[in-house]
Amino acid sequence: MRMLLSLLLLVLAVYLAVCTLVFFRQRSMLYYPQTFTGGTVLALSGGARVGVTLDDQPGPAAVIYFGGNAEAVDGSLRELQAAFPGQSLYLMHYRGYGATLGEPTEEGLFADAQALYEYVRARHPQVTLVGRSLGSGIATHLASVRAVDRLVLVTPYDSMGVVAAHHFSWLPVRFLLRDRYDSASYAPQVNAPTTILAAELDDVIPRASSEALYRSFRPGLARFHLVPAVGHNDISSAPEYIHLLQSH
Repeated sequence: MRMLLSLLLLVLAVYLAVCTLVFFRQRSMLYYPQTFTGGTVLALSGGARVGVTLDDQPGPAAVIYFGGNAEAVDGSLRELQAAFPGQSLYLMHYRGYGATLGEPTEEGLFADAQALYEYVRARHPQVTLVGRSLGSGIATHLASVRAVDRLVLVTPYDSMGVVAAHHFSWLPVRFLLRDRYDSASYAPQVNAPTTILAAELDDVIPRASSEALYRSFRPGLARFHLVPAVGHNDISSAPEYIHLLQSH
């Protein structure tokens, strides 16, 4: 009995040590800052200096793009140019990515996104938000607190806690998470027409998570498209991808 108790205590100690490690290292597991050259650093409200990959066009319409957690957003410029011809494009560099300095956190990225929105909206009366993967949470939050003309979410989730629990079911990740990106709680406050693109073979974001987010929007506001035969990282290779970005 004493040996069994000692073994149980050892297992518990190891489990708690793993939980502690995950708590303090979680941001290095969530964010994978990418180094890429180019970009324009904008001086925004509140003293923020945010890098963007910029394609400035004359005209009233603009798109703000929020990429994935391991994405060099300059690689998405061509497909966004094809999807939104004639519109100005602002592809935000997260803190620690590209031309933006600092460390990424949910609070910091939300603040940078709002500051970038104010900058863009002052120059363009029509603003579309596009968020992919991690960026879908940033875009959904921004659309819930600011007026936008359209919201496009690619491989989105209802909350980071749900996704983390799917991959680490043996850990109490919902209690450990510091950056929660609880998109499902923001979706009911969104007023913009919303397009959701989910990948049929997505092994990163469970389809149930994307579907739960879709159900969180007010009835009739969002449309859900399941893109067949593609996964989380190659959804943009689907022949219909550009068309779906454009359509609602």
